[in-house]
Amino acid sequence: MKYSIIVPVFNRPDEVEELLESLTTQTVNDFEVVVVEDGSQKPCEHICKKYESRLSLKYFMKPNSGPGQSRNYGAERADGQYLLILDSDVMLPPTYLEEIEKELKRQPADAFGGPDATHPSFTPMQKAIGYTMTSFFTTGGIRGGKKKLDKFFPRSFNMGIRRDIYQQLGGFSKMRFGEDIDFSYRIVEAGCQTRLFPKAWVWHKRRTDLKKFFRQVYNSGIARINLTLRHPGTLKAVHLLPAVFTVGVCALIVISAVGRAMMHFDADNATCWKWVFLLPWAPILLYALLIFTNAARHNGLGVAVRSVPAAFTQLMGYGFGFLEAWWKRIVRHQDEFTAFEKNFYK
Repeated sequence: MKYSIIVPVFNRPDEVEELLESLTTQTVNDFEVVVVEDGSQKPCEHICKKYESRLSLKYFMKPNSGPGQSRNYGAERADGQYLLILDSDVMLPPTYLEEIEKELKRQPADAFGGPDATHPSFTPMQKAIGYTMTSFFTTGGIRGGKKKLDKFFPRSFNMGIRRDIYQQLGGFSKMRFGEDIDFSYRIVEAGCQTRLFPKAWVWHKRRTDLKKFFRQVYNSGIARINLTLRHPGTLKAVHLLPAVFTVGVCALIVISAVGRAMMHFDADNATCWKWVFLLPWAPILLYALLIFTNAARHNGLGVAVRSVPAAFTQLMGYGFGFLEAWWKRIVRHQDEFTAFEKNFYK
């Protein structure tokens, strides 16, 4: 067996069915699928049974421990030479494995990954969130891009690694968020060869509403500080941008609020205070216009309208998480696990 596709699942039976259906169309068939149910209240076992005759499929149920430990559980029970780690909310084009085969024949790699794309069937909000996660005008321009800036760090929504390397490094850590980046850092630090496979892309579903999206990026902001402490020197300027953006937007709103209040308390200078009230909104509105215009050009007006709040949610959600983690981990010197026990480690 050359490939073992490992999929951790938590309460997503419908999405698992879409992924499994896409796997039945692969032009390369030398693979097995290992589905690991991570303590779901809505299990997908009945879905997996439907595909047992069409795929070489293993299904396991275990207590909830997070995606990283569920991937490790699946890896221990996999037989493939290469482990392909996928999120349960992706779908694959028919040539996905074929493109991986081509890249490995062209030049071997210890670990690799591919980009993600938006499927036409996704909802307008999913497309808007997909836009913000990949746009040059947010912090997503590098994600899934074809240009290699320095080293390529695979992400768990679409990651491949030699099975022996996975075992040598001990797989994913017990981090609840950011565990895939932590693993990628450890892969590179071990001197392994990593590469982007540009044509081995997946359709990656996003969160279906802004509340869920905020929680996702908030946790990512927390994870960035934890990763920085685990891997000194990995914090880059781009990681600071959401926090700077968040502080800036909040400061502008406070200044505007002060101007609004002073229009009533200092009537003699009401005109001046009116400008204090109005001007802070100019950079916010200009950024919103930039996002709307760019999103409309690529995705249409319906997606563009949703892309504006999605962009602010992405940047400020990540920023607030980053700032909370900075306060708890850097200023107060709290432990990674105890600082966020209520968030992640219940």
